Amino acid sequence: MVAAQRGVWKASDLRRALAEAGLVVSAGKMSHLWSGRPISVRLDDLDVICAVLECTPAELLLPEPPARQAPAPDRQADAAAPATSIRPARTGHRRSTPPV
Repeated sequence: MVAAQRGVWKASDLRRALAEAGLVVSAGKMSHLWSGRPISVRLDDLDVICAVLECTPAELLLPEPPARQAPAPDRQADAAAPATSIRPARTGHRRSTPPV
């Protein structure tokens, strides 16, 4: 969105501008940056990106809500549940063992 606000409409245009500023970005990394889901971004690279787009990191980095944790299991319900045992099915032939 920041790129579009600055008149950069294609990933190839941004990639070219970054290269002119000294940051060579692979096609794969550019794809992740352009999609908004980069795997990682070095702070030095972020500085160059911000310089090229004339923006701040806050304009590029959007906070995500923290992941919700699953509720803790109810230990009383576990204690009240009947104990069951599941045995795996046996496959193959049984070996007879000599008496000891």
